[in-house]
Amino acid sequence: MNYKDTLDWMFAQLPMYQRQGASAFKKDLTNIRLYCDFLKNPQEKYKSIHIAGTNGKGSTSHMLASVLQEAGYKVGLYTSPHLKDFRERIRVNGKPIPQREVVSFIKESKEFLENHKLSFFEMTVGMAFEHFAKEKVELAVIEVGLGGRLDSTNIINPVLSVITNIGLDHTQFLGETLPEIAFEKAGIIKKGVPVVISQRQPETSPVFLKKAKECKAPLYFAEDTVYPHYELDLKGIYQHKNIKGVLKSLDVLRDLGFRVDEKDVREGLRQVVKNTGLKGRWQILRLAPKVICDTAHNSDGLKLVLSQLAMEKYDNLHLVLGFVNDKELGDILPLFPKDADYYFCKPDIPRGLEVGILSEKARAAGLSGENFKSVAAAYSAALEASETNDLIFVGGSTFVVAEMDL
Repeated sequence: MNYKDTLDWMFAQLPMYQRQGASAFKKDLTNIRLYCDFLKNPQEKYKSIHIAGTNGKGSTSHMLASVLQEAGYKVGLYTSPHLKDFRERIRVNGKPIPQREVVSFIKESKEFLENHKLSFFEMTVGMAFEHFAKEKVELAVIEVGLGGRLDSTNIINPVLSVITNIGLDHTQFLGETLPEIAFEKAGIIKKGVPVVISQRQPETSPVFLKKAKECKAPLYFAEDTVYPHYELDLKGIYQHKNIKGVLKSLDVLRDLGFRVDEKDVREGLRQVVKNTGLKGRWQILRLAPKVICDTAHNSDGLKLVLSQLAMEKYDNLHLVLGFVNDKELGDILPLFPKDADYYFCKPDIPRGLEVGILSEKARAAGLSGENFKSVAAAYSAALEASETNDLIFVGGSTFVVAEMDL
């Protein structure tokens, strides 16, 4: 198989949560342990940092990787989902895994994958671990896919664990309250391994303190330390919550013996996009009219994004909006401004929410607009209707943003 054939097989043969939803979710680590045994446990051949959370874990992962790269380390970075190309998930010093390695990895593992019916995510986790070992990375930054305790990445024994913001998302899997969700995220806390909590929240802090005490793991709340201002190329105002966790994590890494100078921090934070290829976080796609996209997709994330949107200056506001079908729109849609023109669409994945359902719920929330068959059609209509001083925002789902020309 060539690269395209391999990807087609990966997407079609095995369950993929990001596309299918609940049917692809597995609350069990048995398969990933078997798979890593089959691969001769590549995850044990380098040091790693494990990052969980509801919002901010992707940005935090990329910021840490960028700083560590500036410090001269060879850094693996595993994140999900991807926006444009599957290979975005697996990078070494910002460089995506080569197509030929994706092909050869699947070819060599295909019989095992079919026999054990591994999920798409389990497969990609194994691929990342193997690639990082092959490339002899010194440190791998590993982002949790969903939850933490039973996430496929949670077989690693990291030098540091990081937990970002906790919010209500994926409640059908992780629990319906913040403490229940925090319990799942706290599952990445390991015996004796220091853990950084990016944001102190009254509902979740006791959960983390209890788990850290049980594991005798040193715990640090990033908000307890005052840090100087750093220039950051990620322009979302929500990043000020994430950067504190990054800076505290770097302090802990220094205590563990990692060499990270002040200039590495400064340059790493200033060049996250260049060093790691991160996209879709308050990304400005064009000016006149100004077009901004963001992958925020739950109530906590969208509150921050929409508060920043309200600070922008424009004549008229246009929103290209789509969601996946498992979001609690009753909590989300009321957050959006009513004095705007909406262009409702469905992201091109099986989990995409049908546009008719979205528009009906949106109108019930006081939002008015038109329906479109695709993200591209909705965006084209928004451009055509916009004047030079207008603003277009594209979002609601990672998969809506993924269909833009980033």
